[in-house]
Amino acid sequence: MKQILQDLKTGETRIVEVPDPQCPPNHVLIRTRCSVISPGTERMLVEFGKGNLITKVRSQPEKVRQVFDKIKTDGLATTVEAVTSKLAEPLPLGYCNAGVVIETGDAETAALFPEGSRVVSNGHHAGVVSIGRNLVAKIPENVTDEEAAFAPLGAIALQGIRLADPTLGETFLVIGLGVVGLLSVQLLKANGCRVIALEKKEERLKLGADFGAEVIDPDVDPIEALRRLTGGDGVDGVLMTLSSTSSEPVHQAAQACRKRGRIVLVGVTGLDLNRNDFFKREIRFQVSSSYGPGRYDPNFEERGNDYPRGFVRWTAQRNFEAVLRLLSTGELDIRPLINGRFKLEEAPKAYDQLTGSDALGLLIQYGEESHEEPAPRRVIQLKPPRRSPVTIGVIGSGNFARRVLLPHFERSGATIGAIVSQHGVSAAVAAEKFGASASATDPSAAITADSITTTVITTRHDTHAKYVCDALNNGKHVYVEKPLALTMDELREIDATFCRANSEAQSGLLMHVGYNRRFSPHLNRIKNFLTAAPKCMVYTVNAGSVPADSWVLDPLAGGGRVIGEVCHFIDTVRFLADSPIDSLSATSSPAGADQNLMVTLKFADESLATINYLVNGAKSLSKERLQIFSAGRAIDLQNFRLTEFHEGTRVRKYRSLRQDKGHGAQVAAFCQSHQRAKGQLIPYEDLLEVSLATFAAVESARTNTSQRLDEWWEQLREKAD
Repeated sequence: MKQILQDLKTGETRIVEVPDPQCPPNHVLIRTRCSVISPGTERMLVEFGKGNLITKVRSQPEKVRQVFDKIKTDGLATTVEAVTSKLAEPLPLGYCNAGVVIETGDAETAALFPEGSRVVSNGHHAGVVSIGRNLVAKIPENVTDEEAAFAPLGAIALQGIRLADPTLGETFLVIGLGVVGLLSVQLLKANGCRVIALEKKEERLKLGADFGAEVIDPDVDPIEALRRLTGGDGVDGVLMTLSSTSSEPVHQAAQACRKRGRIVLVGVTGLDLNRNDFFKREIRFQVSSSYGPGRYDPNFEERGNDYPRGFVRWTAQRNFEAVLRLLSTGELDIRPLINGRFKLEEAPKAYDQLTGSDALGLLIQYGEESHEEPAPRRVIQLKPPRRSPVTIGVIGSGNFARRVLLPHFERSGATIGAIVSQHGVSAAVAAEKFGASASATDPSAAITADSITTTVITTRHDTHAKYVCDALNNGKHVYVEKPLALTMDELREIDATFCRANSEAQSGLLMHVGYNRRFSPHLNRIKNFLTAAPKCMVYTVNAGSVPADSWVLDPLAGGGRVIGEVCHFIDTVRFLADSPIDSLSATSSPAGADQNLMVTLKFADESLATINYLVNGAKSLSKERLQIFSAGRAIDLQNFRLTEFHEGTRVRKYRSLRQDKGHGAQVAAFCQSHQRAKGQLIPYEDLLEVSLATFAAVESARTNTSQRLDEWWEQLREKAD
């Protein structure tokens, strides 16, 4: 399929061939018939992309502060690379999509949206989109695809109005008559409200008047005009549906309101609020979030969990449905808002018109409806597959894979066979950049293809175990990012699969987990400096917080931060101790929580290690510090940039040119091990031991008990009944 992407670095709007997305449970796969360009949001993104670096910096001052903080902690080179990579990520455009259902992810979703149903969603400008069922609504028979595609914009307007809570007979001011503003005028009129409109552009004022608004001449003082129109009382509420960097509109909105009036910001404006504007009249100010309740909630959007109608009457989906009903009855008219139709191939022209004129509703058309929908195309072959000593199939093409792993595999001489992602965009972009043979959304392209020798897995944590087993069962070497598994059952399955696959394979299959710190030049110098004597290690990790609703914290999706990230640091001290873990104890604050954790490990050779994994520190402090004491020697590793070696009164320092956590050396070593049949890069038992230690740490923190690793080994080796 074809999809419209925006390059934030160059400002180019381009059409890219992308594999059709997957359709996971609770999702609907839709073949697009029509989509609408959002004149506010998309114009802002396109103009941002076309701006120079100084313009970009000025528009996002908070990002500049983050960049300077990162320079202090990680160094200039690492920061420049991260920023450049971020700007190079193309952005999918669009969120107003109408089309026909061609596939559903499960029986329950199929009952709601049978194949062939015409539906509207917040899908991108793409030939096929995969959308969670709670952001999909059926289109009434008498509503055209073009009309229906405006439903998400209408829902944005409707949600702002719901927050403003208008009642019959009230007077509302609408500031900004773009598409959302003009839809707001009609919706307020349908609520029985008197509507006054404020807008600088005469053509839009005329449309507002046609929809029943009393418009204010842009050349007169708006506040004085409002006083005359309201008899000096002021308006009951204001909807701000404009896009501006100035704070003057919110000042005007406050001056326009009566005592205890309501202001709802639906668009974008400067928010330098004047307290006196709000204080004396107790004006309420609120920002509206997109289409309504459920938006940005993973349980609602991805997992299909709807809010009970009795408690949340109007969700994002139900707002879609309300707008579609108003279109069906004729109470909402979007036809005057359409001022351009473009075929998908002409999309760049549409965006030129968007930024170069006073465009409102610009439509992208995707071809005539077919009675026989083609099957989803989930693999795009870019060039003939080529098998080399190391040919990788990559599942997961997020920022880490594109910025870190793929460049290192390329430098190490690996051939990139296929790159897979769930939605296809990142896979297509990465495949083009790194010269892959194929881009795909079907994981089998990186697992079953004859040309693939190694499957590289960089997906969400809950998929790792399945893809590891699938790859081993298909005779592929495995390179998987941490963690190896989230549960004991998953680890048992991996262990059984690995042992069986290697007993059947002639040369033996490799399985490697991305514990990159082992391969850092800092750690290798440390390992060479240490003697065989027991060591005492203190590893402090200033991890920082993540949002409470992040998938990383979800036990089912991410496994939590201990299993998902502390495994890195357990592996590091295990590598330096060079001795099996005997026992461990973990304490967390609050008790049993997955953050602010202290883990103490005792090794078989009497070495000790304490890992302080903390989320409540300052961002200005570097992330990692490791101190080691052994046999009259001391080592201080500071964020993989500087290592100090102390022995007696002497101090030696090793400083790398940039932060080096070993990613490049790890990939190079893996490729060499693969080519020369050197065997496991990290001992297989170590990989299992680190996973068991993370499980034990979670249990220790939960129960406040010490855990012996031999008991966890026994659990792993237990055979299922």
